Amino acid sequence: MRDFLKQVLAVIVGTLVVSAFSSVMMMMMFISMILASDQTTPVADGSVLHLKLSGTISERVQQDELSTWMNMATEEEQGLDDILTAIRVAETDDRVDGIYIEGGLLNAEVATLKEIRDALLKFKESKKFVIAYGDNYTQGAYYVASAADKVYVNPSGMIDWHGVASQPMFFKELLEKVGVKMQVFRVGTYKSAVEPFTATEMSEANREQVSSYITDIWQGICQEVSASRKIAVDTLNQYANDYATLWEHNKYIETHLADSLFYIDQLRGELRRMTGRDNFTLVTPAELATNEKPLNSKNEIAVYYAYGDIVDQSSGVGTQGEIVGNKVVNDLDQLAEDEDIKAVVLRINSGGGSAYASEQMWRAIQELKKKKTVVVSMGDYAASGGYYMACGADRIFAQPSTLTGSIGIFGLVPDASGLLTDNLGLHFDVVKTNEAADFGAMGRSFNAAESAAMQQHVERGYKLFLDRVGQGRNMNFAQVDSIAQGRVWTGNQALKIGLVDELGSLQDAIAYAAKKANVADYEVSNYPAPLGFFETLTTSHQEDYLEGKMRSALGDYYQPLRFVSTLGNRPSLQARMPYAPCLR
Repeated sequence: MRDFLKQVLAVIVGTLVVSAFSSVMMMMMFISMILASDQTTPVADGSVLHLKLSGTISERVQQDELSTWMNMATEEEQGLDDILTAIRVAETDDRVDGIYIEGGLLNAEVATLKEIRDALLKFKESKKFVIAYGDNYTQGAYYVASAADKVYVNPSGMIDWHGVASQPMFFKELLEKVGVKMQVFRVGTYKSAVEPFTATEMSEANREQVSSYITDIWQGICQEVSASRKIAVDTLNQYANDYATLWEHNKYIETHLADSLFYIDQLRGELRRMTGRDNFTLVTPAELATNEKPLNSKNEIAVYYAYGDIVDQSSGVGTQGEIVGNKVVNDLDQLAEDEDIKAVVLRINSGGGSAYASEQMWRAIQELKKKKTVVVSMGDYAASGGYYMACGADRIFAQPSTLTGSIGIFGLVPDASGLLTDNLGLHFDVVKTNEAADFGAMGRSFNAAESAAMQQHVERGYKLFLDRVGQGRNMNFAQVDSIAQGRVWTGNQALKIGLVDELGSLQDAIAYAAKKANVADYEVSNYPAPLGFFETLTTSHQEDYLEGKMRSALGDYYQPLRFVSTLGNRPSLQARMPYAPCLR
């Protein structure tokens, strides 16, 4: 018995010792990770910023130390904020000799790419070199790379140049096959976000607006590439018609789309020649961005990022791509109370979502305006609910290719009676005290009275939306209605009809906000702030990691499929634009 107790005691002591040792080691690791998060990445002399145009580019990619430690960081998704910051650092950092753009399979929208392209053009004023090389350039990657001093392509590679197309996906017949019918209530001739659920092709109104905005976007792209590559716009259009993607490789040189055919070893030799060094170091945007020097000013310009679907509450699936109404309201209230913050720039990149959440955020922005200058910078989209947020700002900046407007409301309510009763054999009965007691009940479609009430609800939402736009843009009801009706406009078009104030980048919006707030020296701080280390311990990283993988794999199909998959959890009243084309 005594030997047994000794063995038990030895096991207990051993377990405690191992546990204590493991705890100490884990604590040391956590402390080192926390300390490392506040440090800059060392940059060697002779460095070259390596801008890799592949994967997905989002507004922000908030990778924390825990994600990196768990090997959940991914190069397939990059943050636009890191890329733009890195280009600014490279412009003034003597350790960086130039920029090497690597073309690839890129998934990004035109306004995002223009932000990068414009930053590269400004960088070139430093007289440092910018060269581009790619095995294969997607059209978006080539659009950016065309701003380089020299464009090289692999002798077995290709340059994709084909124009812009929109090919929406329609679910109507699929839903009918499983016994589901969408009950639609909408206001706006052009409010076409419901069409995938009610039709099998575009309406004439939708075809008109899509043709208008993709033509405007493509013309802008051609004009910029024409200026950089010294190729006439008509000639570029002819190349797009001639299936340039499938050309014999020497033709890229003959047509001046590229300057030389290079293998990767020749590219390395060119980088050695450009840097004047046998050994050069490639540094990523995320690494170089950590070297931005703080100005140590007491004045702060806050940039608040709002991107993704607008929702009332988090769906719990990839929350980095959502604008959660009540969270934004709370965040803006905190910014309003911070005396160090002199102005707020709202960086909006959203095609809309919940009309209720959009109204709450509109109200919060109006309250914020009472204490701070509020400027909006539009990304790829600031449409429908995204424009609802933006319309009341002191000034609105957009890119020429930003898709905005889509001022309209719709209600979308699934009727699953065919699935439940006809296909599954489920039957429903009801006893009720009032006529509307079973409104929205499963197992049946809306009756005439319910449909009329729902349509009135949608129309009230539309009128409120018009009123908010009228207040913000100093227009009367009729003026707003004439350019509303759910129609989508480019930034170029929106400027002409008064929906935005100026065409410009995020940096332009920041500079205006500082000037409006009457501050000459200021720090730029990004919000919402990344989660602290210990906060991440209670946050699900797997969902955001998997969402990033899905976004990269599905490309254009990610947003519509995500919308369908969460349809049952969405409010019936939506301020959302139809899904738009992406430049490939």
